[in-house]
Amino acid sequence: MLAFIVRRVIAAFGILLAGTFIAYVLVALSGDPLQRLREDNSPGREERIASMTERLDLDTPVPLRYVKWLGGASQCVLPFLGKCDLGQSVRGQDVSSLLGNAMTSTLQLITVATITAAIIGVMVGIITALRQYSRLDYTATLASFLFVSLPLFWFAVLLKQYIAIDLNDWLADPAVSLPTAAIVGVVSGLVWASIIGGDRRRVWTSFAGAFVVSAGGLLVLAETGWFRSPGLGPIVVAVVGLVAAVGLTALLAGFRYRNVLYAALATAVAGIVANLALDSVLFNPSWGVLFLLLLLAVGIAVGIGYAIGGMQRRQAITTSVWVTIVMGTTIVADRMLTAWDNYFEFVDGRVIATFGSETPNYDGGTWGNLLDTVTHLALPTVALILVSVATYSRYTRASMLEVMNQDYVRTARSKGLTDRTVVVRHALRNGLIPITTLMAFDLAGLIGGAVITETVFGWQGMGFMFVDALRNVDPNPAMAFFLVTGIVAVLFNMLADIAYAYLDPRIRLG
Repeated sequence: MLAFIVRRVIAAFGILLAGTFIAYVLVALSGDPLQRLREDNSPGREERIASMTERLDLDTPVPLRYVKWLGGASQCVLPFLGKCDLGQSVRGQDVSSLLGNAMTSTLQLITVATITAAIIGVMVGIITALRQYSRLDYTATLASFLFVSLPLFWFAVLLKQYIAIDLNDWLADPAVSLPTAAIVGVVSGLVWASIIGGDRRRVWTSFAGAFVVSAGGLLVLAETGWFRSPGLGPIVVAVVGLVAAVGLTALLAGFRYRNVLYAALATAVAGIVANLALDSVLFNPSWGVLFLLLLLAVGIAVGIGYAIGGMQRRQAITTSVWVTIVMGTTIVADRMLTAWDNYFEFVDGRVIATFGSETPNYDGGTWGNLLDTVTHLALPTVALILVSVATYSRYTRASMLEVMNQDYVRTARSKGLTDRTVVVRHALRNGLIPITTLMAFDLAGLIGGAVITETVFGWQGMGFMFVDALRNVDPNPAMAFFLVTGIVAVLFNMLADIAYAYLDPRIRLG
């Protein structure tokens, strides 16, 4: 394994070296940074030209300039070599500082988009593979091809118009009419009937149940004023925790051995009690306190799984940890919504942001600032997610269909193993190998996609920095973008290769 990693690191270094050299030459020859100064007839033009020439080292041949840039960039990749130096922009700004701020914004965007898209896409792919040629499969296939075909810049503009602007207008007077509730109920009924499937009676029962719950729930929420001042409360947190305990147990372990279920339920109860007991601590905690609470919660979940799990200790620990994650996310969402009224008033009712990554001059504490970040992340994240979900779902479906026809899967079924065990423990791990490769490419691809998304939504990230550098013929910020994109691509491809050995023990990397 060590020899494999060393070989990949050496190969990655060569790829980065060649890639950055080609990119540097193309950027250097793409335009003249001094063009605007040469066209300026105001006094002091020659001095400004000389200053910029010296600052950007424009009087040095391009190959030698690349070598000097590479010396500073290598110190960013390997900090022990010295201070990171990516040069200066045409405005005299330090590119290292610009890149640091831009990376923080972009990582927020692509991390949420990648994780969400992977989870949803893999789940849809598994379900459609198990329900091949069903109504759900045809619907998911149609939606996948539709989302993949949509131009990202056009789809982003549609989101701004029909989600942000129209939704913000609706939130000013959130009334729900009977026809609207009926339409939502019909759509929800069709979705759930397709997911649950079965004979005609089961389909109609699923449709009716989903219709009543969705349409009725929407009318009740509107009538009680929930949309004006949304929140979850301890009851919803408790229900989500208990449902997650039962659902995750069914998915990850099954109900044959009750120790896993008892551990999951005990973890959920511990989370419910902690949410009530720590009310004052969670009022406005720092991020450090939240991180410590997360570590403590995971530790308690591991302890409960270990103590109650018995012979199924490993499954109990895994299930308990996932219950903790679901409950923790629900509690954070509940606390975040407590800042809704204050934030709604500050932004004058325009809650869903259409531009930028934060609201200027707003400080609503931990939960208010988190709500501000979420509302700014919503539209660009959705734009990136839908395309990625379509890709993940199609690859997962194809991979699962291939794996489910393998001999070892038929052997597992013939031995009497349950469908859950066959799918989750035998088929899924091998089916995820192509998805691992896709995810590695998708991370670098999302940064490229973020160029368009960040430009449309004014998100001050790496994509916005790259486009601004191209517009102003500014080579150093453009090269900073290429450097990060190249490192992400080679690093995650190497991690994907290492993950193969974990997913499939037949693969040896030595």
